[in-house]
Amino acid sequence: MKIAIDIRAAAGEKTGKGWYTFLMVHELLKNDTENEYILYTRNRVPGFEQYKNAQVKAVKSKSILWHLTVAFDVSKENVDIFWAPTSYITPSFISKRIRTVITVHDLVAFLFPQKHNFKATLIEKICLKRAAKRASKIITVSSNTASDLQDKFQTPSKKIEVIPCAGNEAYKKINHQELTAFAKKTNLPKKFFLAVGTIEPRKNYKKLIEAFSIISERNPDYNLIIVGKNGWQFEEVYEEIQQKYLQKKVHILGYLSGKSLVNLYNLAEAFVFPSVYEGFGIPPLEAMMCGCPVVASYSSSIPEVVGDSALLIDPKSAESIASAMLKIIKDEELAEKLTNKGLQQAKKFSWEKSSKELLNIFKSL
Repeated sequence: MKIAIDIRAAAGEKTGKGWYTFLMVHELLKNDTENEYILYTRNRVPGFEQYKNAQVKAVKSKSILWHLTVAFDVSKENVDIFWAPTSYITPSFISKRIRTVITVHDLVAFLFPQKHNFKATLIEKICLKRAAKRASKIITVSSNTASDLQDKFQTPSKKIEVIPCAGNEAYKKINHQELTAFAKKTNLPKKFFLAVGTIEPRKNYKKLIEAFSIISERNPDYNLIIVGKNGWQFEEVYEEIQQKYLQKKVHILGYLSGKSLVNLYNLAEAFVFPSVYEGFGIPPLEAMMCGCPVVASYSSSIPEVVGDSALLIDPKSAESIASAMLKIIKDEELAEKLTNKGLQQAKKFSWEKSSKELLNIFKSL
């Protein structure tokens, strides 16, 4: 077969959907040497040139023209299957003779539009229903998203396949000597909680900072580190820090990936993930892979990811978040128990396994 994939999200600084595309496609190409692949992008994505059965096509058009150009090109290339791992626009235009597979990560645009970027919300509302109706198969990254999709669009369950995300294998426990050197070099605070994710309303950082102010009053030697680039309405978070007089205690580091982030997960007292809604939630999984105790919302798909290896909290309640954080501080035995459970829970997810499930879907079409 000839399979085309939109890999634009895998370029540049990657967050959840970008890492999903980058790692899933890499594993897919490792596992499949029989089929031919065309990888469509706008900007260069290093690493895919190594695969002999994959051709990377850089389409420089912008906005809607990119999708129209790709839709035309896949027809010209006589592609059998088009997989859209992050966007619904091209599948909405593509020729009906081409079988399409789309990945639906979440329905935040429909369920929490006030917490999502307006432009992204508008595009998804216009395109998702049409793309889902035309798709041969729909991949969701959690059972919760599958349920949301059925509730919102009455999508037949037989059309949906749940294939979870995973964590990058680079996330793991690091030896004490290496961590000590990193902490000294970067002048990190000795005791800190960690949060990771784009700074936007859905991530619920305002409530986290409110919770941390409670922690800071009782435990002034603790800090909060937030790793994430500024997203939609990020200003509110900085305002909350100022209003709570926490400028010296809350440190926003911007976007980080690779070894620096792995080290932070390893050094943190706990990882706190108070998100209001997630299609999957890769950061808690990364934290568990690094042996970091996890405090996470009981909402949406997050319990599917963390199982019984995290302290679950009410994301709407600063007291609930603070209470869980205090438990970690006061109870070393609990923290160690969460670490061990998290390491075992994380083993249930792998990109190799997920990519093989995706390949089996391609073969079934």
